[in-house]
Amino acid sequence: MITIRPFEQNDEDYRQAVEITNAVWPEYPDTVEEWKESDEKRSKLTKRGRFFAEIEGRPVGFASYSQSLWINHPGKLFVGIEVLKEFRKRGVGTALWERLRQEVQQFDPLRLLAHTREDYEDGIRFAQKLGFNECMRDWESRLNPESLDLDEWSRYPQSVAEQGIEIRTVAELKSDPNRDRKLYELEWLIDRDVPSPEPPSKVPFEEFQKVWERTNLIPDAWFVALDDGEYVGMTNLWSSQANPELLYVGITGVIRSHRKRGIAMALKVLSVEYALKNGFKEIRTWNEINNQAMLGINNRLGFVRQPAHIEFMKAMREERPEDEHLKIAKATDEEREAVAGG
Repeated sequence: MITIRPFEQNDEDYRQAVEITNAVWPEYPDTVEEWKESDEKRSKLTKRGRFFAEIEGRPVGFASYSQSLWINHPGKLFVGIEVLKEFRKRGVGTALWERLRQEVQQFDPLRLLAHTREDYEDGIRFAQKLGFNECMRDWESRLNPESLDLDEWSRYPQSVAEQGIEIRTVAELKSDPNRDRKLYELEWLIDRDVPSPEPPSKVPFEEFQKVWERTNLIPDAWFVALDDGEYVGMTNLWSSQANPELLYVGITGVIRSHRKRGIAMALKVLSVEYALKNGFKEIRTWNEINNQAMLGINNRLGFVRQPAHIEFMKAMREERPEDEHLKIAKATDEEREAVAGG
């Protein structure tokens, strides 16, 4: 018999939830400490619920719904269901879905968003069975920093320096009294051009400020391009507590007025240099499959393409006039034409 129960924020439930998700996604391990920190710093502006499926008292599946500050629409929720492989096709996923579906009804959802990877056939079939439709794909790419000959690529930071563009880390910019506000506005300009399954929302500045509390933040690996004091581009790397040799790219982007000048490539080269000098063995990033500019940069640097991650969407109701004011216009393909991604 399958029993569904809520997740409780105690040590045992954290351990069991992390074990299930790590078993389903072994290439993307998390730690209990990362989950706890995320919960402690989670915005009170967002909704979330989490559940276990148990058989004879053993947790065999985990499900969640959540709202993102970056797609902050009250009717748009992200959902996820993970079931241990040996317990699939026994009704566990369906039972978790029924509980999720009932729980989210209280929010009058407009759309539900989910994701899996193209080689996770069980996940694709299950999403399609529930009525989810593919809406976007992201290529995952990985780089061994040791594969890059930095002497060959040093011309890019040198070229932008000759254009009067200075690149500094956020640690070096700490003395700028307006640093955080400038970073906040820069990230918003970049976010608007990053392909996304839904239009982005501007995160409140107070929530953006919480970035400095994150354990996985590396101030020396967050590079910012400046043009006469104006913040015009950036890239950042994040650590993994589960794998100390791994780095994740957060976001890379250059504002529209400064594109096609080699700034994004210079930023990426410096980030790889950081990884190499500090002994990291792998950098991972994701880019929407049609984001040719960012994919081109990563390909030239030697990032190796992995299976794509698929974003799915399920419409829960028709849009209403009151939904309209919550939309943010997406950038046109011509505007996006570039450097914004991972």
